Amino acid sequence: MTSDLTSAPGKAAAPPPPGRHADPAAPILLFDSGVGGLTVLEEVRRVLPEAPVIYAADTAGLPYGNKTEAQVAARVAGLLGRMTERFHPRLVCIACNTASTIALGMVREVLEVPIVGTVPAIKPAAAMTRTGVIGLLGTQATIRQAYVDRLEHEFAADKRLLRHGAPGLVEAAEAKLRGEAVDPALIRHAAEALRCQPEGERIDTVVLACTHFPLVEEELAAAFGPGVRFVHGAPGIARQVARLVSGQEYSRQAPDRALFTGQGDIPDAYRAKLAQYGLLGIERI
Repeated sequence: MTSDLTSAPGKAAAPPPPGRHADPAAPILLFDSGVGGLTVLEEVRRVLPEAPVIYAADTAGLPYGNKTEAQVAARVAGLLGRMTERFHPRLVCIACNTASTIALGMVREVLEVPIVGTVPAIKPAAAMTRTGVIGLLGTQATIRQAYVDRLEHEFAADKRLLRHGAPGLVEAAEAKLRGEAVDPALIRHAAEALRCQPEGERIDTVVLACTHFPLVEEELAAAFGPGVRFVHGAPGIARQVARLVSGQEYSRQAPDRALFTGQGDIPDAYRAKLAQYGLLGIERI
């Protein structure tokens, strides 16, 4: 039976002091609109292999990039409120750039649990570029956010940042994880949309400002050609998660699991790929 996880959230119980948690079995809750957050989970596994994890994907709401800010904020806050009440996580990670740039402040106001968000990796890209021209690929909702403007102003004011909203890459990443062929036209269009902008031919660093996009980094690298490096936020997010739960005890009493909103069967190819990430329990909520 599908739970109503979009209703207004109530406040969760206050978390224990940093470095402690009352329940060693309490999970880290990773949340994304789809499977993009698996790129964050992979990095979290590297630094916290013993920590129990619940991965939650709002596939019923996918894609977030073409929704209004009000729609995304209400949906994310409602879902996380209900899931926090139900699963009592030690920490929530919003492994989605769109959800974080829009709803992170609201979620932190209503949930009394540590929250880690995801932001475009403009700072490391600015340090990496040699030509001074950076490409940024994100969803349409992410690239227009004032938060991205502030990151550009703070860390890349002396660089050229070219942005493109590429919702097709979300579709490509989801298809790839299902074991389906990636449409090369979607990849080619994203690369060309940056290259055709003024000074786009000088791009040597591309920010993947959606957690889905590293899943198709190999295809993007082929489309952009040699000499272009890609950067995304997953390693930094994992380090921040590890810092906030430092010193806590872990007890994985059941296999880690993935939760999906919506209806329908989970494809076998999906299940096989999720198992590679250690997510052996899969269910609809």
